[in-house]
Amino acid sequence: MVAIVIDDMGLDRPRSMRAVELPAPLTLSYLPYGKDLRSQTTLARFKGHELMVHLPMEPSGSADPGPEALKTDLDERELRRRIAANLGHFDSYVGVNNHMGSKFTAWRPGMEIVIDEMKKRGLLFLDSRTSAQSVGVELAAASGVPNASRHIFLDDVMSSDNVWHQLGEVEKTAKRTGYAIAIGHPHDNTLNALAEWLGGLREKGLVLVPLTTIVRQKQGG
Repeated sequence: MVAIVIDDMGLDRPRSMRAVELPAPLTLSYLPYGKDLRSQTTLARFKGHELMVHLPMEPSGSADPGPEALKTDLDERELRRRIAANLGHFDSYVGVNNHMGSKFTAWRPGMEIVIDEMKKRGLLFLDSRTSAQSVGVELAAASGVPNASRHIFLDDVMSSDNVWHQLGEVEKTAKRTGYAIAIGHPHDNTLNALAEWLGGLREKGLVLVPLTTIVRQKQGG
């Protein structure tokens, strides 16, 4: 089984639309500060894709994670308010994964709040693994929150050759472990490669599934 998660959805409308037009079921993770998200996500669901919220979190460096990001200098009340605000821009999503967050996901007090909010809402947590020090999956598992971790980034290097190489790694991981979770973005090279690659999965003995299918199987559900 292979789950392909496309992050950063909803900002670049033409490329986000290209992702929506790819073969389903992809798992499309929308930034909560995108525009017109309800209509974008309604169309994505109509096309057979699964939805997630790409939850902005504080990185270790100076990059801007966007408005209403979760940060390590915020108190519990403000963190819970921001989580609720970020989750309120559209509906029918199955969970969240972190946007940036290399600093925040390693901060246990903040991630305890995130996981608590996921548990209250019956949502899953996918760790994008922007930091090896992330405590997200550990806390989710301890709290009984459905969870998973990303195996492979498709386009940290955005060249076509690299994307194809990473898709090869997805194939190897899925065949070795039974499933693979890959994260990509709505970049031209990524979308072009996926449009071709997804059509050949069956011949390779692989099947494209929503992230929830892998999460359920991983947890024995």
